[in-house]
Amino acid sequence: MAPRLATPADIPFVMAVERIPGHDAYINLWTEEQHAAALAGPDHAYLIATGPDGEPAGFAILSDLRDPHGNICLKRIAMAAPGRGLGAAFLRAVTAWTFGNTAAHRFWLYVVASNDRARHVYRAQNFAEEGILREARLEADGTRTALILMSLLRREWSPETSR
Repeated sequence: MAPRLATPADIPFVMAVERIPGHDAYINLWTEEQHAAALAGPDHAYLIATGPDGEPAGFAILSDLRDPHGNICLKRIAMAAPGRGLGAAFLRAVTAWTFGNTAAHRFWLYVVASNDRARHVYRAQNFAEEGILREARLEADGTRTALILMSLLRREWSPETSR
């Protein structure tokens, strides 16, 4: 599942996936203007997963592409139909794209502590839990949630495991 780079025409799909019921617990919502600015700028890459029918199946947003220390962030990853096993394959493809197309030394992310399914997928692909950002995310109801910081170093990644 090789991802393709997104175009401005993909922004409505990205926004629709962000707004799927249940995703709001784990994904920050952006406006169309925020997505357009990020997509047009040099610090972000938007990757689109396509399903067997060629239609978009998910997206990932990478940030910090120009970080001088080689720390690239997986800002967001989401599937249009979660729970079908495509997310793990897409994460492998996004990781391969990142290490194959950037000077990344460290591919990092943070995940909502209660998102057990995502944490399991990241750990299964050798992302290491580095720490807890306590009460770092403000929820719509005013409560705060912890985020788990995770990363994968280039030397820990293998192209063979990304297929």
